[in-house]
Amino acid sequence: MIYVEDQLVKVNGVVLPGLIKKIEVKGAAKIDEQEVEGSATKPKQATGYEDAKITVELILDDTPTRTKYQALEIILAIFRKPGQTVPQPIPIVCEDTAVHSIDKVLFKGISHVAESKKEQLAVSLEFWEYIPQTVKATKASGSGSGTSDSSKDKTASSTLSEDYQNYLDTKRGVSPASDAVTQAGSAGLQRVADMPF
Repeated sequence: MIYVEDQLVKVNGVVLPGLIKKIEVKGAAKIDEQEVEGSATKPKQATGYEDAKITVELILDDTPTRTKYQALEIILAIFRKPGQTVPQPIPIVCEDTAVHSIDKVLFKGISHVAESKKEQLAVSLEFWEYIPQTVKATKASGSGSGTSDSSKDKTASSTLSEDYQNYLDTKRGVSPASDAVTQAGSAGLQRVADMPF
């Protein structure tokens, strides 16, 4: 038997081994249905797009250079590297995903089936499109009333209960490290200054 592996899909810099049986790229819109009292029809509101889902089905067979299980290990190393605890976005190079403008994916799932009558492994891979979320930083604006920080402190303290405010106003002590420095005086300060960092 002449066995030629496909070179159609590259994931995280690694060409997927085996014969590609099927590639499916599925995209969908997000549409909400609204309930309108007294109406038989439900108005629909488009809210965006869902991340595309990519399914790749492979057939792994023994080749002169490796067994089908060695080929499966290559795919498993892409799915989860040793010590990896969270899936990371990975690049994908494939004509079918490029048409959909997908260049990064999350490796969602992998499954394989070994049939006793066949000497092949049927492998199914599932990827989800990765679209990074950008968070815009905004500068916090002041109250605009021109109040000073001291008036803000007074406003904050006025919202505290009277018992808690009394507690804050009492001398509650200092930390043990601070006591040691205070008791030792300037010699203690010199000791702290001489400590290596």
